[in-house]
Amino acid sequence: MSDDSLRRWADAGRLRLDRDDAGRMVVDGVELARVAREIGPDEAALPTPRESARNHFPGIVISVKKDGVMAQVEIQAGPHRVVSLMSREAADELGLDVGVAAIASVKATTVVVDLPAARA
Repeated sequence: MSDDSLRRWADAGRLRLDRDDAGRMVVDGVELARVAREIGPDEAALPTPRESARNHFPGIVISVKKDGVMAQVEIQAGPHRVVSLMSREAADELGLDVGVAAIASVKATTVVVDLPAARA
């Protein structure tokens, strides 16, 4: 999230900002996730996909980095951070920018499952 987005949401009463011991403005992560869920599209309202990718993650664009040809787009989808590499042209055509509601669709031929290190 950009500082500007957080300030706008706080000014609109959508997000609560607090001060830390050093006097800096801070946002509670749970509070930010709540706002991200509110802004993101409801998955039940999404059109049925007409593609083979079945894993859809509605969320908010939190970062867009572009160079001459490529763009790296990060989406916060609930507790998940999804990163996509795409052409700059595609990112521009979609109007992807920080704060935009977007849906990441994922199709993988391999899914790796691991266990936490601290297991009994």
